[in-house]
Amino acid sequence: MHKLVQDGRLTIIDRAGHCHHFGSEDCDDHVTVRLHDKSLPLKLALSPTLALGEAYMDGRITIESGSIRDLLRIATSNLQALDEHPMQVIRSKIATFAPLRGRRNHKAQSRRNVAHHYDLSGTLYDLFLDSDRQYSCGYFPQGTESLDEGQAAKKRHLAAKLLLSPDQRLLDIGCGWGGLALELARTHGVSVRGITLSREQLQVARSRAEQEDFADQVRFDMLDYRDIDERFDRIVSVGMFEHVGPSHYDMFFSTIARSLAPDGIGVIHSIGRRSPPGSDDPWISKYIFPGGYVPALSEVLGAAERSGLWVTDVEILRLHYADTLLHWYDRFQQNRARACALYDERFCRMWEFYLAACEMAFRQGDLMVFQLQVTRRRDAVPRTRDYMFAAETGR
Repeated sequence: MHKLVQDGRLTIIDRAGHCHHFGSEDCDDHVTVRLHDKSLPLKLALSPTLALGEAYMDGRITIESGSIRDLLRIATSNLQALDEHPMQVIRSKIATFAPLRGRRNHKAQSRRNVAHHYDLSGTLYDLFLDSDRQYSCGYFPQGTESLDEGQAAKKRHLAAKLLLSPDQRLLDIGCGWGGLALELARTHGVSVRGITLSREQLQVARSRAEQEDFADQVRFDMLDYRDIDERFDRIVSVGMFEHVGPSHYDMFFSTIARSLAPDGIGVIHSIGRRSPPGSDDPWISKYIFPGGYVPALSEVLGAAERSGLWVTDVEILRLHYADTLLHWYDRFQQNRARACALYDERFCRMWEFYLAACEMAFRQGDLMVFQLQVTRRRDAVPRTRDYMFAAETGR
């Protein structure tokens, strides 16, 4: 254990009340935790993230000094040492087997997976998201922008890559609560069809379109991407690809290919990993995003190639999601009492663990976000990326 904490200082008080100190003694980054379960050390060794997340949710581990975010910062800053532990080496080798990553997200299962997370109370999301309910990575060019500024910049960034004009029809796959679709219709005059598998999101999106007098220009439907039977000038998908699953990547990109007009453009925005294909995080899969999988770029590009599409631009956003998640974590903490009134203390512990763990995975781990621009024709977009910069700056 001493070798696993090389950055920061961690004090563990075991069930018998004995203190165990790890890391540097002169470090200011000091967290103290108390274990209330004598079997927890073994569980942590066998499955660190699952055991830690469940123990924190259930109150079998409590933070005596610092916060769960501070604890996870220390844990993720020592990831290399943890990865080199013999138990984790074995787990990593097992995780590379394709059958463990090939979860079948058939249509009915996909609807259940979406309902598990996205059909929670809309009031909960209002407690920590921006005013437009953008539930995906924002865009923070300076790193000092507010959450609302970062999410507005993200929408402009995507619009620049889509090369929009008023005569176009756009498909938004995984439209969420409708914010992006309405923004693109409002600022670029496109007509939009947004599709989702979340009943809660669909209801809100349709209500927003009615209230903002865009119901004739923006249509929202409950529809699986595999059932799309129209062609569109533009296709955008933000924060949905993580729910597709590796065994369906070819289907996803072949759907994009057949649904794009000959001169059409598509942009896919998704969480990815810098490392080779791996496994799901067991705690996230069990409690937050069942059926989810974070792809390696090699998996995504292979599927895009097999579809016959041109990959015309790839951008990697590294720290942007870490900044987004920190905003969400801080806002959730500010409204924690209201979240507890909606659900309960265990739910709040689960949610703050989720937000803090994900932030650290982006800030210190292997996660990033990629934006992939695809076309059917090689000349569907200009030769250089200058048009993107011009669109965002108005020059």
